[in-house]
Amino acid sequence: MTPTLVLAAHGTRAEAGERTLSDLAGVVRAARRRHRVELSYLEISRPLLADVLSATPGRAVLGSAACAVPGPVVVVPLLLTGGYHVRVDLPSVIAEHRPDALVAPPLGPHRLLTTALARRLAHAGLRSADAVVLGAAGSSDPAALADVRAAAHQLAVRLSRPVTAAFASGGAPSLDEALERVRPGPATRVAIASYLLAPGFFHDRLVVAGADLVSEPLGADPDVAALVWRRFDETAAALAGRAVSA
Repeated sequence: MTPTLVLAAHGTRAEAGERTLSDLAGVVRAARRRHRVELSYLEISRPLLADVLSATPGRAVLGSAACAVPGPVVVVPLLLTGGYHVRVDLPSVIAEHRPDALVAPPLGPHRLLTTALARRLAHAGLRSADAVVLGAAGSSDPAALADVRAAAHQLAVRLSRPVTAAFASGGAPSLDEALERVRPGPATRVAIASYLLAPGFFHDRLVVAGADLVSEPLGADPDVAALVWRRFDETAAALAGRAVSA
């Protein structure tokens, strides 16, 4: 049976952010119209991941207890890095509501995101002499910060210039610190590449940080959608291997 793809986004209070994530889910669906794709959220927005997992069709009785059968399910986090949500929130929700579902790794870092970032910067008007800062939300998890720095390195290679990773909250350097570092350099302008999936609180922080230009969030980009399916395929292959061994 073909697995259902459940997209698990963080959640946002910004209507524009919800629209963007819904649009991204639409691009993902359009790429493989025969696959079932569900969009869910870990918090704030609706539907919640717990509700989507519980509502996925298929129920069976194992022993004397009714158990939801995923049919099967692969959950792909719409998250650019690891961190608390990937390590704690996702596993706890899945353990409670659909313990046999499989979870894909977070989206980043990946060359497809690098391509999308470069496209967004070009659309924002990036020039060859501009300094570039990769603006991310931030995290208290060192591994998540390392993911962002790895993404900055990949973007630096693509753009053939240094790229400084900076964080709107929970990480060093902060946006202010990063801009202070690059301003005295030879570049006449500073650009912030928004390493975010959708508009909302953190993108607003990037916009008011004082850069000369800020790219739009990655959003409903075809390369982001392609990366979602890549994560799905990698995880579904493990699911197929599990079925063969059984």
